[in-house]
Amino acid sequence: MELRWRVSHLPTAWMSLLRWRLCKVMAAIVPKTAAPWVDFCSVDKYYYIVRADLSCYMRSTNFNKGEDLNVFSLHPSCGNGDHYLAHEDDLFYIIKGTSYRHVSDMSKGDDAVVYSLHPSCQGGDHYLSAFGKFYIIYQSRGVYHRTKNMATYEDGKEYSLHNDCKDGLYYFGVKDYYYFVKPLNEWGVQYSRCTNFNTNERGETFSFHPSVIGFLPGGLGITHGPSAGVWNYIKTIRNDSQDHITWTDKVSVKQGFDKEKMLPVENNWNISPSVSGVPGRLATLLTKSQFFLSTSYGGFSVNTDRENWNSLSVDGETVSILLDPGQEVYVWQYSLNLGSEAVLFCRDLKFEAPTECPTENPLLPAKH
Repeated sequence: MELRWRVSHLPTAWMSLLRWRLCKVMAAIVPKTAAPWVDFCSVDKYYYIVRADLSCYMRSTNFNKGEDLNVFSLHPSCGNGDHYLAHEDDLFYIIKGTSYRHVSDMSKGDDAVVYSLHPSCQGGDHYLSAFGKFYIIYQSRGVYHRTKNMATYEDGKEYSLHNDCKDGLYYFGVKDYYYFVKPLNEWGVQYSRCTNFNTNERGETFSFHPSVIGFLPGGLGITHGPSAGVWNYIKTIRNDSQDHITWTDKVSVKQGFDKEKMLPVENNWNISPSVSGVPGRLATLLTKSQFFLSTSYGGFSVNTDRENWNSLSVDGETVSILLDPGQEVYVWQYSLNLGSEAVLFCRDLKFEAPTECPTENPLLPAKH
């Protein structure tokens, strides 16, 4: 095991051995505008959440009750879409730039046909289908376009979005309803249903099941708690002599990802073997992506590619420290937490005098 460590020579004073610094952050679901690789869609009795960044998607028959949660792999030809929607013709529509393709199964990508988007259907913030028509929402303008055909703009018309329908994080539709995901509030993560975006007719609100929230970008920050970088006390090194000494010994520390703590995330999911050959792999990807997010969404905005995500081990590293007479040094290790739980034990060690708890973040910043 390769550890990163440094020594700081500072004045000696008493402090609690369990002192640690926790960065206070918030948690929220990442909106479509900040997560172009994520989208919702639905058709017939099924509802879908596409995580193109993780090359998979979730299917459910009820987001509110968390029923029939199945996770499938996303075929490479269906990845990297700007928007995903499903129509009553049992086809999935994947929009990229100024064109779209439709397929019957996103895990296979067969029978694909590509069309150009009509100019009046281009540049939308959200796309969905309901009532046999396609809807393109221009959220910043507070309007939406409705048409029978996105290639020809047949029967195309523009409408104003009702005020109650303007703040959706994601939009999707089924045969007889529109849905939109609401920003996090005192009632948690919710989604609304209505039959008319222009009037918010028959508006009704539902809560997402926790097992569904965990699959959303930013969801682990809500179900488990916001991310934080924590320096954990390991041991004390002390020179009780009147001479300068070089202390040499092994420091035993945990290193890697504690997959067992995150396995419960997958408990209510039926995961296709093509998504994950081993239990916990999807939970690992979700946790890693959570840490990458900004603090606004319960992440920590760090790149953890250099850390060990494959396993958790306890190893020893031999270190040598020059100590002054009577000097006392505390050994700290850096970890990343979800809420109060340490789940990723990093390779960084630091040696400080008792008056100091490390405060720096040794990991590389995420490049969003």
